[in-house]
Amino acid sequence: MKKVIGEIKLQILAGKANPAPPIGPALGQKGLNIAEFCKQFNDKTKKEDPSMKLPVIITAYADRSFSFIVKSPPVSDLIKKYAGLQKGSSTPGRESAGSLKKEDVLKIAEIKFIDMGLDELGAATKAVEGTARSMGINVID
Repeated sequence: MKKVIGEIKLQILAGKANPAPPIGPALGQKGLNIAEFCKQFNDKTKKEDPSMKLPVIITAYADRSFSFIVKSPPVSDLIKKYAGLQKGSSTPGRESAGSLKKEDVLKIAEIKFIDMGLDELGAATKAVEGTARSMGINVID
């Protein structure tokens, strides 16, 4: 088994990894091949929506090799995408930024379900609704 020397967590636009910061410096510190990571990440995410940031966890090994896991986009990014918004409300609770249909909440919950570590889809749906509310977005039927 390879010796792990560290873990790097980044959020990178799908299919758009490049050696510029934050990727280059983060991988360079661990002595990893930056160009190789960018190539592998872009190949793996080229079918994803290029406007979505994808969380990625890179495991660095002592022999300067690496492995990585790409997770689904953050809930807040998915909510903004489905609601057609650039950002949430600056004063949630007082000012509404927009609305999101129940069916979209369910789609987001299905996308995020595997990363959330919950037992049932109902709990994931509630979590998505809570995030929407905290962004000043109303959930409508």
